[in-house]
Amino acid sequence: MSNIVVIDTSVLVSSLIGSQGPSREVLRQCLQGKYTPLISSSLFSEYEDATKRTKIQKLCPLTDCEIRELLNAFYSICHWVPIYFLWRPNLVDENDNFLIELALAGNASHIITNNINDLKNAELSFPSLTIVKPEELLRGK
Repeated sequence: MSNIVVIDTSVLVSSLIGSQGPSREVLRQCLQGKYTPLISSSLFSEYEDATKRTKIQKLCPLTDCEIRELLNAFYSICHWVPIYFLWRPNLVDENDNFLIELALAGNASHIITNNINDLKNAELSFPSLTIVKPEELLRGK
């Protein structure tokens, strides 16, 4: 299996609104099989909510139909992970705890996010999990 990762919503949204850049490249590499993205019910709901926001749709060069096709292609390569154990790492933004729970449940090596500060400095430490920006992942950090 390829490298197992969790793609934060910030990366998915950046890949939709930018015609190029590291977030778009991470999504492209996922679709090409270099990375296996994990998804859970919570992350799916967040993706769906974010991509339907009027502000984001106005910034995206894709049509609604093209966004749906891209999301469906992305979802088809995601590995769906049920969450049976809730960790409480006490992140700055409590609403991001589910990303760590997903990463741990699915044995992900990385959480890829544009919001590093939201996921760092948790009260619980997980040495096997690396939190990186898209450009850091692409550079091999």
